[in-house]
Amino acid sequence: QVQLVESGGGLVQPGGSLRLSCAASGFFFSSYDITWYRQPPGKERELVARISSAGGSINYADSVKGRFTISRDNAKKTVTLQMNNLKPEDTAVYYCNAALRGSSVSVWGQGTQVTVSS
Repeated sequence: QVQLVESGGGLVQPGGSLRLSCAASGFFFSSYDITWYRQPPGKERELVARISSAGGSINYADSVKGRFTISRDNAKKTVTLQMNNLKPEDTAVYYCNAALRGSSVSVWGQGTQVTVSS
C-alpha cells in the first residue's frame, strides 16, 4: 500500500522544539522529492521545506529559515523536520508530500497537528 505517515506533532510552548517524522511505504522512496507543507487554521496550505530525492537540494520558506531543518534517510524511507524556536504562528496541520519530479505522481500523508501555545 502506497502511503506516508506523519508523526511527532503535539502541543509545545513558544520557544520549544518538535521533531516531525514522515515514514514512507509502498513506493520507491529514494526517487521522490519530499516536501513538508502546513495549513494554519483558516488559511491556505503553504510550503515549509523541501528536500530533493538524493538530499542534495533543500529549500525553506522564509518564515522558517534558521529554525527548521529537513533531512531524509533513504535507507529507512523517512524524512524528518526538526523544528526549533517554535512560534505561535507555526501552529498548523503539517503534511508530508512525496512527488516524482517531472510527473504528476504525488503521495500525501494524513497530517499531524502542531500547536504552539503557552
